[in-house]
Amino acid sequence: MLIPENTYINLYHDQRNQHLVRYERNKKFLTGYGVVLFPPDLKYGTPLKSESGYTFYALKPDTSRVSKKLKRQTTIVYPKDAGLILLELGIHSGSHVAEVGSGSGAMTLILSNMVGNEGRVYSYERREEFLNLARNNHTKYGLFDNVEFTLRDIAQEGFIDNAVDAVFIDVPEPWNIIHHAYKILNGGHPAGILSPNIEQIQESHRVMEETGFLRLRTFEIIKREIMVRRGKTRPRERAIIHTGYLLFGDKIEKIETETSNE
Repeated sequence: MLIPENTYINLYHDQRNQHLVRYERNKKFLTGYGVVLFPPDLKYGTPLKSESGYTFYALKPDTSRVSKKLKRQTTIVYPKDAGLILLELGIHSGSHVAEVGSGSGAMTLILSNMVGNEGRVYSYERREEFLNLARNNHTKYGLFDNVEFTLRDIAQEGFIDNAVDAVFIDVPEPWNIIHHAYKILNGGHPAGILSPNIEQIQESHRVMEETGFLRLRTFEIIKREIMVRRGKTRPRERAIIHTGYLLFGDKIEKIETETSNE
């Protein structure tokens, strides 16, 4: 299958020399190893020679790589955390998800790709410059037209939407959002929070319990790359260790207690 024009490809030589670039017929792209000329027809996996004689390959970029290449003004949700977020929130094709804290749009892009054409992502941001950045990044790299960006302070104004399947919160004071999230979540469905500090998680945990969330669980994801080389395989010296704590809980319906006039 031929790669459509204006589709992003990962032009790959090795781990240190790869480029996320838009494919255009007969386009010349300058790399550190010379100019690569894109042919009129191109398939994924095709080798391409630079003018200096180095071989590059046209690879299909994964969502992890794309999310890390976004233009950013904020810390993004790292792929190592995003995977568990998707699993714990039960995100799948057709899900309707509310996101609080668009940031640079990395998690927005990941959610968009997961819910697909049949789903919807409602992304809220209280700072206009961040909202515009997230929207522009999604316009540039997004695969689906399924995201609604809204400038709104959820802590003060609440949500516009009703009946979503999941809520993801990535703001400095998530406990101020939790009771709003409870109102729009379908019963038995999950909310998730990402916070860099354990004190934030402790406060959010307390408020989730009080608000009506059950099965609360907290995680920290540690990722370490292994360098596989003949006779000297070992872990890489540098790694991204702590990026944040993840807190999840499922909405339950509150039991109304009967009052007596006796």
